[in-house]
Amino acid sequence: MSSVSLSINLLKNKQVGFFGEFINWTLTIGRLVIIITELIALSAFLYRFSLDRKLIDLQSQIKEKQTIISSLKSNTAEYLDLQERLYLASKFSLLSMERHKILTDILNLTPQDITLSRLSLDKNGIQIDADLQNLSSLIFFVNSLKNYPSIDALNLGSIDNKLSANLITVGITATLKKSQYEDVKQ
Repeated sequence: MSSVSLSINLLKNKQVGFFGEFINWTLTIGRLVIIITELIALSAFLYRFSLDRKLIDLQSQIKEKQTIISSLKSNTAEYLDLQERLYLASKFSLLSMERHKILTDILNLTPQDITLSRLSLDKNGIQIDADLQNLSSLIFFVNSLKNYPSIDALNLGSIDNKLSANLITVGITATLKKSQYEDVKQ
């Protein structure tokens, strides 16, 4: 028998063609792309659990706050009404203090020999009926009223000379300047 020896080579063939290298490279890159894609998908899946937990927490906080707001809703109208009434009260208080000052100032401007028979103040003006004996006192009083800063216009309505009592009766109407507090609803 002839002695032909059969040999088995277990080593790779070192010569691989271009197509073999391309397939090897493609498979390696493909594996990396698949691994990276799976990592991204897995991290997105895990991140969704944290987002769901945050969403549940936020929804429970919203429900708690809605409960608090709904319980305070009935008081809100009462508080707003109270604020409006306090605002009106403060405006009326300031308006009354302003009018008190006007009346006090007019009484202080009145000479001693003039007797006021009527002194009324409304939101538009002042009505004064006075009895006097001296015309110079009337001139002084009228000039003092003209120069008073809260009076816009002055009108001498009636002058009656009562010879029997030696008195002069005068009716004076003064128009007041608009107060900053008169915008209040009355």
